[in-house]
Amino acid sequence: MTPRSPRITALTAAAALLGGGLLAAGPSAHAADGAPAGASAKAQDTPAITPTPRSVNNRTDRVTITPTVTLVAGGTADGPALDVVEAALREAGARHVVRAERPAPGRLTVYAGDPAALAAQKLEGPSALPAEGYVLGIGAGRIVLAGKDTTGTYYAAQTLRQVLPHRARPGGKVAGLAVRDWPGTALRGVIEGFYGTPWSHEARLDQLDYYGEHKMNIYVYSPKDDDYLRAKWREPYPAGQLAQIEDLTDRAAQRHVEFTYALSPGLSVCYSSEDDVKALVDKFQTMWDIGVRTFAVPLDDISYTDWNCDADQEKWGTGGGAAGAAQAHLLNRVNQEFIATHAGAQPLQMVPTEYYNVSSSAYKTALSEQLDPHVLVEWTGVGVVAPTMTVAQADAAREVFGHPILTWDNYPVNDYATDRLLLGPFNGREKGLPGRLAGITANPMIQPFASKLSLYTVADYAWNDAAYDPRESWGKGLKEYAGGDARTEKALRAFADVNYSSALNTDKAPELSAEFARYWKSGDAGRLTSVLTSLGAAPARLRADLPDRGFIEDSGPWLDATASWATAARTALGMVEAARAGKGAQAWELRQKLPAQIERAASFTYTGLDGREVPVLVGDGQLDGFVEAATAEYDRLLGVSGRPTASTSLGTYQNNTAARMLDGDDSTYFWSDGAPAAGDQLTVDLGESRSIGDITLVMAKPGSTDDYLHAGVLEYSDDGQSWQKLADFSEKPEVTATPPAGTEARYVRARATAGQTSWVVVREFQVTTTDGAVTGNPPAATGSTLRAAADGDPATVYRAARATEDGESLQVDLVAARTVGSVTVLRPAASGAAADIQLREADGTWHTVGALRGAYTRVDTEGRTADAVRLAWRAGSAAPQVAEVVVGK
Repeated sequence: MTPRSPRITALTAAAALLGGGLLAAGPSAHAADGAPAGASAKAQDTPAITPTPRSVNNRTDRVTITPTVTLVAGGTADGPALDVVEAALREAGARHVVRAERPAPGRLTVYAGDPAALAAQKLEGPSALPAEGYVLGIGAGRIVLAGKDTTGTYYAAQTLRQVLPHRARPGGKVAGLAVRDWPGTALRGVIEGFYGTPWSHEARLDQLDYYGEHKMNIYVYSPKDDDYLRAKWREPYPAGQLAQIEDLTDRAAQRHVEFTYALSPGLSVCYSSEDDVKALVDKFQTMWDIGVRTFAVPLDDISYTDWNCDADQEKWGTGGGAAGAAQAHLLNRVNQEFIATHAGAQPLQMVPTEYYNVSSSAYKTALSEQLDPHVLVEWTGVGVVAPTMTVAQADAAREVFGHPILTWDNYPVNDYATDRLLLGPFNGREKGLPGRLAGITANPMIQPFASKLSLYTVADYAWNDAAYDPRESWGKGLKEYAGGDARTEKALRAFADVNYSSALNTDKAPELSAEFARYWKSGDAGRLTSVLTSLGAAPARLRADLPDRGFIEDSGPWLDATASWATAARTALGMVEAARAGKGAQAWELRQKLPAQIERAASFTYTGLDGREVPVLVGDGQLDGFVEAATAEYDRLLGVSGRPTASTSLGTYQNNTAARMLDGDDSTYFWSDGAPAAGDQLTVDLGESRSIGDITLVMAKPGSTDDYLHAGVLEYSDDGQSWQKLADFSEKPEVTATPPAGTEARYVRARATAGQTSWVVVREFQVTTTDGAVTGNPPAATGSTLRAAADGDPATVYRAARATEDGESLQVDLVAARTVGSVTVLRPAASGAAADIQLREADGTWHTVGALRGAYTRVDTEGRTADAVRLAWRAGSAAPQVAEVVVGK
């Protein structure tokens, strides 16, 4: 086991906060070369350092990596720091690194943990810096790493690792540099606190390595699906699992990370029980014996209105205040009987049952007044997943809880959105926030390796929020993770972009969406083709060259989906370009490829903890949105209204989008993420003004029978501005209405006329169109209709139930006689039925203007006047299929 290194403790942070001081306030000392603390002099040759240092200054001198380097250890240099320095020197070309007590002539000397060695470089030492601060000096013929403490020297070693060159032989010149640096808050790290498949032991060890490299100093072990933390909290761990926790504790110490063991007894604890207090203390003692020094008691996601034993109600009564008093009693007992009796134990941490707001309550008042003041309270912000977090909110949390605040920041956690990877940066956190906190812990994704991209930015912000820029930090993290290879970095950036959006990053695929917008504005298909080609190739590039292979395993289904969606988007782009160029047959051929490509892109899944297959999403709203927009553009160029679309003023719960109202599948549905207010609406857009018939609105579903618009009105409009009432409805989950004959509209909507408390489910919102009646034979097969042959949507297909017979035809009425410039017939590629294309003229006679030829037939009709078009089948032909008959003007 590795001895624990001295560090700034949460207790010190608590004392500073309780005393009104800000731990992250900059030291009064000046930075190197006279620059004020916090200043950063950047030049082109300044190496990239992460997290972003407080002060970096270039020097005019330099040092040379000699074949043998002497490494002199001072008082704040421990074994892990020296190991990092030695490995970095060997990577820089040194053949031998000799650890000695004094320098040797003719060799480069590296002083680790010896502030006095800074005098030769005329640099001020770290004495005025906060805990874990450090000074790194390169120049005057030496390299000096001087930490405020052992962790500070370890962090100086991590910085040195980043600035030294990678060379196969000695002789490399290292530019002179002065770095003066310190953290923005005392505790910075990760809490494995999600629901779902816990991380593997190997992944946790890898994470601890990553935290050390990025100057994060806390890891909280709190996976919700470790039974021995929750359901079986009283029971001892099996020997194998306990040995793994000991491994993690040792690795954490080697990386200057505090391993925090978080036991969650709230599902069954009896707060007044002496046996339960003893069970909790005994469990902590087992962890202490294997090296754990930091402990937490999360009491989140439990009921505090239902006691687990009658004795608690007898002792404290009922209500939030009683629950707060009971929890404070238990935690104080643990604090007194365990933390206080174990020298070297860090301050106890706890997660309150009300962890997600700053409003005053009886529960919070009880905790504030009765809980030991040294206990750290974990808080998620205003909301379980807080889109923003401000200094004022942190101050309010500190005030209402009466204790130092350690944030449990629910980013990039995805247990509530298991179909997504959240690869965007840490965002929406105000500058100055870390200094008001005891620390910041981020709850990561179920996918440990994929979490690193976001955790890189968390580490950057927590260390130096004043210099933090989310997009810049994100780009730096991508570059580092790609291992310095430009092509891999480009591929990783494209993949991360289509997995960017979250509650903290509302822009979906921001870089790709900008390219789509540029295309629709400029028509530059070449540029967009290049972008989509690169996106489609990115998964293969990452699988071949990304250094961290765990990321590939984590991201496999999303990589597959990305490649497939890029293919579909390129097909959609080619379809539009072909249609614009007048290449109708080519455009229709591409249009027919899209359904299968979209189905494949949406087909990728992974297996969750419960064995359920979870479909994955990438670039949703952008990749699929571009395909939809391209399809609509194709339809416009073709001269048809296209598939109806749905929209709503309500938010969407999970993936139950408005489009599901129109998919013809009663088992799928739109589901709002909140209750509607008066004026909220659900709207169907037919694409152009159409003659409308029966309207059917089917709401609610099994298990959610109250989720429907309880009071509303059906309305229609031609322009989306002026609306006509069709029918009122009240307390009816299924609504039907028939407009007056001849009614034309482009839009039909259901509008709430009163607020309600229940959400809204819509299984189907059907608007029948009656213009252009289709009649004839052969009859349609089951699941198809004659109407599909001329419904304005090429995606629907009339499929005949049998082969054609003599004299049969398919007729499309035009409502009234008009000039016909052309007739285009679209058929599935495999359809081979033969027919003549005919127009019915004013005297009622039929005139043949052409014949069907292949999947795409366009006939110029020379401006004839007609009131109907028909396909006169030739007897004995195969069962016909028609996607759309388009009558051009």
